[in-house]
Amino acid sequence: MKIGIIGGNGKTGSAIYAEAKKRDHEPTAIVRNEERARAVLGDDANLLVKDALDLTKADLTAFDVVVDAFAVPMGSAQSYLHLDLLTKLVRELRETKTRLFVIIGAASLKLPDGHRLLDQLQATPNNEQWIGVPLNQTYEYEFLQMIDNVDWVAISPQSNFGPGPTNGYVMGKDELMKDANGKSELSNGNMALAILDEIDSPAHKQQRFTVRNQEADQ
Repeated sequence: MKIGIIGGNGKTGSAIYAEAKKRDHEPTAIVRNEERARAVLGDDANLLVKDALDLTKADLTAFDVVVDAFAVPMGSAQSYLHLDLLTKLVRELRETKTRLFVIIGAASLKLPDGHRLLDQLQATPNNEQWIGVPLNQTYEYEFLQMIDNVDWVAISPQSNFGPGPTNGYVMGKDELMKDANGKSELSNGNMALAILDEIDSPAHKQQRFTVRNQEADQ
């Protein structure tokens, strides 16, 4: 399949790109900086060099799947761009056959007491310095739940998301998950595995799922 990856030269986007190539799909990294993207993905990488907010319906519907792996740094004053981009993607993909995957962060996941992780984060002192990203990613999920004419899937990582082993994952739905050691972790590589598995064998439509790292002994 033809897979467009917004933010395809980022840590998660590049892992998705590599996994898609490994499975003989046709990934294209949608990036703003060609030089930086080729340094990450290789000189022969398939690129669409364009600001994500300038993508047209023709750009997006050229793909069977579009993965929104866009991210702004924690603490950025432009955290609202997460929601700006998603509303644009939904507008362009309404009533089309292109499937939309959105990585929405962990903040909207539920804790054992029924509250969201976001509620806990908002109770943290000095959160105004970094709360913008988790808040806007929560808005993304709330927005997606209103959309019934786009083939969307939302994916949440765990509270700790970044580098780590690519060894498999455990799937959940709406709850924050912890392993036997009490760790709530997901690696970029295991996120890529979960997304490509869902692309290859669709099991979710207009739903969210979450994954955590598989323990090393599983």
